[in-house]
Amino acid sequence: MSSVARVTTITVRSETSFEDAVAAGVARAAETLRHVSGAWVKEQKVEAKDGVITAWSVTLEVSFVLE
Repeated sequence: MSSVARVTTITVRSETSFEDAVAAGVARAAETLRHVSGAWVKEQKVEAKDGVITAWSVTLEVSFVLE
């Protein structure tokens, strides 16, 4: 049996860490998309103020298997 997956791009921002942004993104995607099978971190960015990081954001490529 073969399967077909689709990939969608999402961007997530966290005020805690990159890890938190990735976890929140995958969890949120799974609320809307069925059969989420993984994610690839395409891009990472930070926001800073006065030399201090204030937020972390990631762009994720989320894969999900089509029914």
